[in-house]
Amino acid sequence: MSRRKRALGFLLLALIAAAAAAAIADGYGSRIADRYGPLRPVVVVATDLPRGRPIRPADVAAGLSVRRVPERFVPSGALASPAEALGLAPEASLSAGSYLIAAQLSVPRHGRPAARRLSGGRRPVEISVSGADALLSMGPAAPGTRVDVVITGEPGPLGRGRTYIAAAAVPLLALRQGVEGPGGTAAATLGLTREQALRLIAADSFARKVTLLPRQ
Repeated sequence: MSRRKRALGFLLLALIAAAAAAAIADGYGSRIADRYGPLRPVVVVATDLPRGRPIRPADVAAGLSVRRVPERFVPSGALASPAEALGLAPEASLSAGSYLIAAQLSVPRHGRPAARRLSGGRRPVEISVSGADALLSMGPAAPGTRVDVVITGEPGPLGRGRTYIAAAAVPLLALRQGVEGPGGTAAATLGLTREQALRLIAADSFARKVTLLPRQ
């Protein structure tokens, strides 16, 4: 037998083996679905989440993941999307690897009065911002205060990062100094819609700076 024929023979055997493996996998998957139900998305805690701290866009991006689990094994009240946890705080510390259940989360205590003033599908979401010393010097955010959330990205090929408004005229519910003290980052609680929160989650992965610009 020539070398070419042997190569063709090996290729044919490989294709037959691949087809057989795929058929076995499909059959196994069908049996699992028949026995335990279809697969459903479930939010899983990827990194430990402390008790009482509101879940921020950065936590959603890095601390939560989604797995597909047979319906029979999905706990009652399990979240299907990480965005559902935005702005809520764990009632107890959550360990990595556990499912995220709605009953484990609640509106943060400092955000409850403000949450009653929100409308239009908004919910309180805490984000880290830079350059907030001027706003902090004005004291607690007054009811009705609105700000633009401005994102500055990392420098590109031309040496400058893109700066744009990621969320316009959103309610500023609370603002407190970060652990670094004056000149460092601050924690801002904003009333965001789901779409605005998702934009900030996406922006947080490449943003160099997040700034609040007060509305006149």
